[in-house]
Amino acid sequence: MSNPYWSPCIRGLEPYVPGEQPRRRDLVKLNTNENPYPPSPQVLAAVRAAADESLRLYPPPEADEFKAAIATYHGIEASQVFVGNGSDEVLAHVFHALLNHGRPVLFPDITYSFYPVYCRLYGIPWREIPLTSDYCIAVADYQGTNGGIVLANPNAPTGCALPLTAIEELLVAHRDTVVVIDEAYVDFGAQSAIPLVRQYPNLLVVQTLSKSRALAGLRLGFAVGDAGLIGALDTVKNSFNSYPLDRLAIAGGIAAFADDAYFQARRSQVMASREALVTALVRLGFEVLPSAANFLFARHRERAGAELFEALRRDGVLVRHFKHPRIDRFLRITVGTETQNARLIAALESLLR
Repeated sequence: MSNPYWSPCIRGLEPYVPGEQPRRRDLVKLNTNENPYPPSPQVLAAVRAAADESLRLYPPPEADEFKAAIATYHGIEASQVFVGNGSDEVLAHVFHALLNHGRPVLFPDITYSFYPVYCRLYGIPWREIPLTSDYCIAVADYQGTNGGIVLANPNAPTGCALPLTAIEELLVAHRDTVVVIDEAYVDFGAQSAIPLVRQYPNLLVVQTLSKSRALAGLRLGFAVGDAGLIGALDTVKNSFNSYPLDRLAIAGGIAAFADDAYFQARRSQVMASREALVTALVRLGFEVLPSAANFLFARHRERAGAELFEALRRDGVLVRHFKHPRIDRFLRITVGTETQNARLIAALESLLR
């Protein structure tokens, strides 16, 4: 598709394709890694309270109270925090402000598929580093001149996580470039790199409230790093959209960090369900990669991933299938509620008889 009015720079773009968002409510939706449980009641109350006459006013452009809530929670300074309309927007600004040096950005060959989209959008060269044979990231493979390194940790769609020692090894080896750690799923069992920010000015950590805090619908993301990196992001943000977060989102985000008990209980519930789901899938003949996320990456020993994906969909269960040749036998399965997981297993049992 093209149009004579389009700018030349977009004619070769290949946009990111998000997971299906069906309108049918009878489907078991395990395809987009949303939290199966509702947000904290404190969040819902805060959002309702913020829906008042103040909506006629612009929100605070720097979302200072939300930044302060993040900083307090993580034991850092507010000057080390950047916030945006979901971590996707934050990452877009990161690629534009910190990784656009004319040198290739390095990231895995199997990872979040938005990374090459950002590179195409901003004209940034990139190089994909193959995962190991067991689908892990080997930091020793990230060598040579580069314009930055971007790693999802835990990685998506594999769910495998790096320890902090490996991330620190990367930071030491590449002190002259920015290392971005995308921690969208970190709260489900991996170690956050945020404690390393004070020691390494080339580290930027990106997180989201969409997954572990069940706020995908509010679009809240943030980055933590040295104040110099944050300043670059602020410059891009204020050249693009001075008000990325609305008043309702800011209120909800502050409340989400205030209700830590609810957060801890729900993430523990997801992790326990994940391990039970692993056991059930292995019993059915699946190989499941070790996961520190709220999803599993699994392949059946005998049945093709595309075949199972289509059959499950016909049975009212949505999972995610990727056509990348290295992983086309796998399914990415979001951890759902106990009821949703049981429906998935029952459907698979029927299919695999």
